[in-house]
Amino acid sequence: MPKDHDKDVYPEPPSRTPVEDRQSSLPNPALILSKLFYYSVDLPVTAFRDIVEGIQSGKRSHYYHQKFRRVPELTQCQEGDYVCYYEAEMQWRRDYKVDQEIVKVIQERLRACQQREGPSYRQNCYKELQQFEQVSKAFQSRYGDLGAYASARKCLMKQKERMMAEQQQA
Repeated sequence: MPKDHDKDVYPEPPSRTPVEDRQSSLPNPALILSKLFYYSVDLPVTAFRDIVEGIQSGKRSHYYHQKFRRVPELTQCQEGDYVCYYEAEMQWRRDYKVDQEIVKVIQERLRACQQREGPSYRQNCYKELQQFEQVSKAFQSRYGDLGAYASARKCLMKQKERMMAEQQQA
């Protein structure tokens, strides 16, 4: 600030922070309630959880890394073996979801490269573009045109029709 400023219009800021002027000598009720909650609910529950986790530390399971065993495909099931049909159907659904996620990851990589490279992405993102075309073509050839009620049986019939069409062309 210049030396000749008007002190009435622009007062100087205080040199120290003023001491808090308390209106009441009673403690803050929000602080009391938060401490009451902490010591009566949060602390015992946390202590109990730590004890239980200490006991179970040797046999901890990670639900997000569940591994399913591979089951026979629909073509390998005996006729009338409905349990095998069901397991093959569930295996097909898991494979379908995995293939969907693979396509999404490759697509995200391609979009990131397009965003990064701008107008010259066709030249600089050639590898990602080729990989996306290959993955999407494979996904479309296996799962395309199955409809809303896709199943392992429909997918198998589509594969069979495709093989028959290739034999007729040859």
